[in-house]
Amino acid sequence: MRKTLCALAIASALTPHAHAQSSVTLFGILDVGVSYVSNESGHHNFKADDSIWTPSIWGIRGVEDLGGGYKTLFELASQFSVNSGAGIPGPSADFNRQAFVGLSKDDVGRITFGQQYNLMADFLFFPPARLDGAFTYGGLYNMRQGPFAALGIPQNPTGSFDFDQTGGTSRVSNSVKIVSATFAGLRLGALYGFGNTPGSFSANNTIGFGVNYAIGGFGIAAAYNETKYAALNDGHDGIRNFGGGLSQTIGDVYLNALYTNTRNTLTGGVVQAVQVGGLYTFMPDIRFGANYQYMKGNAQLSHNRAQQVTSVAQYLLSKRTTLYAEAVYQWTGGDVEGGHNAWINGAGQSSTTHQVIGRLGLQTSF
Repeated sequence: MRKTLCALAIASALTPHAHAQSSVTLFGILDVGVSYVSNESGHHNFKADDSIWTPSIWGIRGVEDLGGGYKTLFELASQFSVNSGAGIPGPSADFNRQAFVGLSKDDVGRITFGQQYNLMADFLFFPPARLDGAFTYGGLYNMRQGPFAALGIPQNPTGSFDFDQTGGTSRVSNSVKIVSATFAGLRLGALYGFGNTPGSFSANNTIGFGVNYAIGGFGIAAAYNETKYAALNDGHDGIRNFGGGLSQTIGDVYLNALYTNTRNTLTGGVVQAVQVGGLYTFMPDIRFGANYQYMKGNAQLSHNRAQQVTSVAQYLLSKRTTLYAEAVYQWTGGDVEGGHNAWINGAGQSSTTHQVIGRLGLQTSF
């Protein structure tokens, strides 16, 4: 009996120490609401829609302290539709949002392996950069789209959905990512995604680089990503993205500007996009955001162009829950009559050169 009690006492003494060294966290974010679209395939549409301001995601993160500033880390994350409960993009999409494991060292950085966001998202979209208004207030509707389906991005629902791959909708499988710690405001990153193609190291691969610098209320960043696809010259051509921008916080106002360039290296199709915007914290729990974008294709895309204005009001019910109202307007032009209809990201294509969306939504996280 004494031996049993001693064993239990030792186990009890060791348990708090083990929990202090390691942690596993369940996390998630959910977004629901109703949207009115002025024209989808020639018809008005009033619909329940989710994953608009933010994607609806659940996942697991874990960290194990190895001592000496070293840690093992992992993350598994899945996207789903709140309205239907179905996985996105389909039933085989378990942990398709991110699935990685790696090592980190305090004050040095980290290396991770698996399916991960590319560096356009890491260094232009996500904090600390936040150069895309889509992250702070615009959501899916603010990500790049428009009359650019001829860009022809493989494995893309429209051919140009989030065409500059800044919004985190494109992840890289079989990838190795190295991101440094922040040194005097400077952070660097590099990524390589293996193509796993016999006989060719470069076919179907992905290469990315990123850099950002932040000091006080000012930030500046740049990123590059090229992903090759089997559908483009048997994996030897792909979609090349690069971009850069800056941000500035002045009191209660956050300002952002971003430029991106997207090229199909096989067809020569190019779309350039510029956006400027800002977010004003009117009161601690009330914020207003607005954003203007100009997107222009080259001759291979019939010089199609789109302008878009996005505006939003957010009311913070708590640190985790926000009510919001969003309005979006896009108008377009191009060389070919009838070939440049408006198309806001996350909605169906308009049958005219104009499209308007209004939305009321609720977002919460845990």
